[in-house]
Amino acid sequence: MKLFYSNTIEDDILLLPQEEAVHCFRVLRHKIGDQINVIDGKGNLYLCEILDTKSGSARIISKKENFGSHPYNIHIAVAPTKNTDRFEWFLEKATEIGIDRISPIICKHSERKVLKAIRGQRIILSAVKQSLKAYLPLYDDAISFEDFIKEFNADDKNSEVLKYIAFCDEELISKEGFERKSISEAVEHISSAKKSCIFLIGPEGDFSPQEALTAMKSGFTPISLGSSRLRTETAALYAVAAVNLYNQD
Repeated sequence: MKLFYSNTIEDDILLLPQEEAVHCFRVLRHKIGDQINVIDGKGNLYLCEILDTKSGSARIISKKENFGSHPYNIHIAVAPTKNTDRFEWFLEKATEIGIDRISPIICKHSERKVLKAIRGQRIILSAVKQSLKAYLPLYDDAISFEDFIKEFNADDKNSEVLKYIAFCDEELISKEGFERKSISEAVEHISSAKKSCIFLIGPEGDFSPQEALTAMKSGFTPISLGSSRLRTETAALYAVAAVNLYNQD
């Protein structure tokens, strides 16, 4: 199945954006009268009939809701990697597995502080279509770690979210009176509680002690991702895959 994307839908008519229209009509050679499958990024899959190749309009024949959905809600706040290709790899693979929101966070030890948001959004959309999903994950603008924590905790919608931070310094965790959980304990809790969750994943130099302490005092439980030292993008994808594995239908 080949999927196209449109966020311009009124009644039973939708319009393909320019890039989608070019791919549909010029590359794949679809013509008036052909039927195509279109997603809206909100969980809906539409079977459509092409009306006009110039305007990119199509008539909706049928609608399927919650197409390609997953039975959990996961938010990853992750420090962008120095190598852009590695971060983009994470965006693609996390979307394929199933993720709901990605927030790039700029930390004290971050080696990259600028991202091309439009390119990231394109990678995510491509991965959504490739993996046969209809939900488009939210992709936030990059924000400082401190501002992210403040904004996240200030949002009443996040009061019931299960919060975790992947942090390596066991000595600091113990010294401050916190207890680190394993990733398996975390995902089992997520699964049994059936709540939304967020994981903080730091840069390759890890979170600074002050950042980790700020997060833990803000309700983020420290977790271990195992005995191996993981790259940032690997750690972030590991968390996504673990939640997906424990929350399959």
